[in-house]
Amino acid sequence: MPLKHCRTRPWRFLLPSRYCETEHLSATAWNLFGGMTPGWSRVQAICDFVNQHVRFDYQCARPSKTAWETFNERTGVCRDYAHLAITLCRCMNIPARYCTGYLGDIGVRAMDAPMDFAGWFEAYIGGEWHVFDPRNNQRRIGRVLIARGRDAADVAISMTFGPNTLQLFKVWTDEVQAIAA
Repeated sequence: MPLKHCRTRPWRFLLPSRYCETEHLSATAWNLFGGMTPGWSRVQAICDFVNQHVRFDYQCARPSKTAWETFNERTGVCRDYAHLAITLCRCMNIPARYCTGYLGDIGVRAMDAPMDFAGWFEAYIGGEWHVFDPRNNQRRIGRVLIARGRDAADVAISMTFGPNTLQLFKVWTDEVQAIAA
């Protein structure tokens, strides 16, 4: 086995985790996606399904929400979209890992909403990791990756105990033009 594969250990991203309980969604995943061609098109179909199945709603966010609950409640935030897609990928024997960071507004229409943390995932296809974002469900530039893990429990951006209020949060992303060599 090439060293690249040993370092990434994609098999560990097939296992269930705190927010990605594959045992609850395995039969559903195979019913929905089992007849599809394996690879990129299957992962994109999973992202399409999650994007169409889940309604984005900050009011439905909670720190304990799992993929199974997101699937049944049909609401969530980007983290919930990612957890559901990761779980469905893992059910289909596609290694998938959670990514957390910031998603800038380069190349998309500016929004009035304040900048926030973002969650997406990477799927291991053809010997490489590829970025997928079921919440936005389109290719985006300006992602600022902070961490990767099995799910959000592995890569918490902050941990607080007791009441707290975020006073200010700003992230800037600017497109840089390539310099010809």
